[in-house]
Amino acid sequence: MSIYVGNLSYEVTQEDLSEVFAEYGSVKRVQLPTDRETGRPRGFGFVEMAQEEEETAAIEALDGAEWMGREIKVNKAKPREDRRSGGGGGNRRGGNSRGGRY
Repeated sequence: MSIYVGNLSYEVTQEDLSEVFAEYGSVKRVQLPTDRETGRPRGFGFVEMAQEEEETAAIEALDGAEWMGREIKVNKAKPREDRRSGGGGGNRRGGNSRGGRY
């Protein structure tokens, strides 16, 4: 299981996040996604801990806490949705964008 950590400062590092969560148990992994174009942090991250009880304690203690000048959001991460699947809306008629006849 993984923990989602949102509303992070753009200055936060993986080491910073690991230190904070280590107070609640053994941190297995920290991920801070970056923007593909700019390489800058996206303002959220994921933390994996060794035990579910440690994750629960960290979530309860840190959700809503102020850290690095921001009120962080901490909860269980939801499974990632597959973005490659079809579907989704959008008008794919092509051609005349006005929708009328000539």
